[in-house]
Amino acid sequence: MPGSVGIPLSLDYVLEIATQIGWWVFAIYAVIVFFRIMWQRGFRRAVIALFSYRVMLPLLLILSVSLLSSAIVFVYPQQGAVVVSLISPGGIRPQPVRAGLHVIFPYLERDVRYPIFWQTYTMSHLPEEGTELGNDSIRARTSDGQEVRLSCSVIFRLDFEQLVTVHIDWQDRYIQELVRPLTRGFVRTQVSQFTVREVNSSVRKALEATLDQRLRQALADKGFILDQFLLRDITFTTEYAEAVELKQVAFEGEEEKAHEAQQIRNLAEGQAEAIRIEARAQAEAVELIAQALKKNADVLTYRYIEKLSPNIRVMLVPTDTPLILPLPKLGDGGATESQEVTIPALTSIPTPPAPSQ
Repeated sequence: MPGSVGIPLSLDYVLEIATQIGWWVFAIYAVIVFFRIMWQRGFRRAVIALFSYRVMLPLLLILSVSLLSSAIVFVYPQQGAVVVSLISPGGIRPQPVRAGLHVIFPYLERDVRYPIFWQTYTMSHLPEEGTELGNDSIRARTSDGQEVRLSCSVIFRLDFEQLVTVHIDWQDRYIQELVRPLTRGFVRTQVSQFTVREVNSSVRKALEATLDQRLRQALADKGFILDQFLLRDITFTTEYAEAVELKQVAFEGEEEKAHEAQQIRNLAEGQAEAIRIEARAQAEAVELIAQALKKNADVLTYRYIEKLSPNIRVMLVPTDTPLILPLPKLGDGGATESQEVTIPALTSIPTPPAPSQ
């Protein structure tokens, strides 16, 4: 029965068990009475004894309990019931029965129960995940001819207000003959509108949302409520998967080369900045020297003397006397010529004492 949940414990169930036990006890009792009287008084007296009060009284008691058991129906909170009736127009009560204790006409009516809790139907390529054994994923073909397999789950429940319609249309066949084929058909139709690259990209979310919306509307028209459509996984053919892997490797190689090129550019920019800083420092130094020369022209002469040979200890030069020093000749290598340098008002330049021997 749809919606059975373990061993129920309710008044109607207790009465049903009591009725079954009662009928077995009564049958044993009637057989004992019959054979006992037949053994003592004959077959005719035994048949008459079956209609005596000591047999009919237990029979009436068992019939009463049986009628009461058939008349009382207890519907569990996670269930809804449809009452099939011989005395109602159309052979069924127009309204479903909610959870609780109800009374129906015994033997003229019977209840059919359906689960109204959330159910999950899964179609997966993994045998341990799917509702059906084996690879039950949905095989579909994209707009560019590529084959893909999709694993999905449908979370739904029966609409209580439409239980009568569901019973008339589907009974307990609604999963295999409605939910399953409807889902597989919608998935194949929707996937065929995208290329394999789109299915494997951010379009997957849009695909899932569209399938959820379409399946929700289709199930609602049939008496079901969709909670969520889940696109669990998408698998591709081996050839396409290898092509995607090779492309990804190539893309990562390009990214690595681009990263190395960026590092080289950063290093070059750093060196250029260092050169610019050094050039600015040199320019500032030249500016400072120029300012110092404006204030005292002898600074240049002093700097020149500092660059002279370290062998010169002391020089005595009369005021306004030209100093003749050998300077390298730029024209030929190694040749020297005397050039005249005037050091004004310089009398002596002491040098540090020589180190002791």
